[in-house]
Amino acid sequence: MGAAGQLRRRTRARTAPSRAETGGGGDDDVSCEACGSGDAAAELMLCDGCDRGFHIFCLRPILPRVPAGDWFCPSCRSPAPAKSKSAAATARKPKQFPLGQTKIVDFFKIQRSPLAAAAAGSSEARKRKRKPAGALVVSKKKKRKLLPFNPSDDPAQRLHQMASLATALTATGAVFSNHLTYQPGMAPRSANRAALEAGGMQVLPKEDVETLSQCQRMMERGECPPLLVVYDPVEGFTVEADRFIRDLTIITEYVGDVDYLRNREHDDGDSMMTLLSASAPSRSLVICPDRRSNIARFINGINNHTPEGRKKQNLKCVRFDVAGECRVLLVANRDISKGERLYYDYNGSEHEYPTHHFV
Repeated sequence: MGAAGQLRRRTRARTAPSRAETGGGGDDDVSCEACGSGDAAAELMLCDGCDRGFHIFCLRPILPRVPAGDWFCPSCRSPAPAKSKSAAATARKPKQFPLGQTKIVDFFKIQRSPLAAAAAGSSEARKRKRKPAGALVVSKKKKRKLLPFNPSDDPAQRLHQMASLATALTATGAVFSNHLTYQPGMAPRSANRAALEAGGMQVLPKEDVETLSQCQRMMERGECPPLLVVYDPVEGFTVEADRFIRDLTIITEYVGDVDYLRNREHDDGDSMMTLLSASAPSRSLVICPDRRSNIARFINGINNHTPEGRKKQNLKCVRFDVAGECRVLLVANRDISKGERLYYDYNGSEHEYPTHHFV
């Protein structure tokens, strides 16, 4: 039923202790070390190391919401002597994953070498393009079908794309997974029932199910979506197209560990995604990509509070019933040029995720 929604915001900014409470007196105002303002108090955090204040939107990269647990400012996290801005930026840049075929194959558990996959991919592409001789032109309007992503032709470029994803996953302490995973102590697979969705969930048509399966098979062979994960000092890890992508192309499935929403009420993760919004709240499920995930975790949301932000959206996030289970797909909602960054609406149909400081 429409686009998937991001997990609701459930944390509040910690209130700065007054000087009266700490034994002092006088003015107890706290201001942001970056902008000097004490406005937007609900989004002004105190460092648990030095007690200095910072707006979540003044940090680089910005935080989408206030963390529920302890938080330390950049100075307290990196107490090394002050460096120049260029040196500091270089130090923050994540270590690049080795650009070697063996390491890439092992990291992504690729079943066949990228070179062999290229031949298989070319054969599959020829099959898709082949049309029956003498096919009639039908004037009846056809239903628009989802398209499989089109991998880059150059195996070396695909290795470069996968290395960029491996770099981001390694830097965030996650391992690669291209499927929903069910871990002990979390929600079992039997809990993922699309029939429990409040108001019902749209069923993915049979031909689109096959297209989704085709995308998964390509990834297993080392034919990844034509995407690069890049590090931006403002946005953090983000994703851009490495070749032209057509409208209605399946970019990726949103994956990770599946858990009950009730278990994640106070989780400060910023990438959780609604999987099942059940009529009975206790049965609602979320996807948690902090430990196991794919490139979907690094695709950023838009600031849907501004016309400029909404114009950047080039993907839609949609939940489908696939063989009775809930699945979340990211699909191109228009043609995407090479070099264009990918964005979708985190809020989806819920309009509760705080995106007003997204860039």
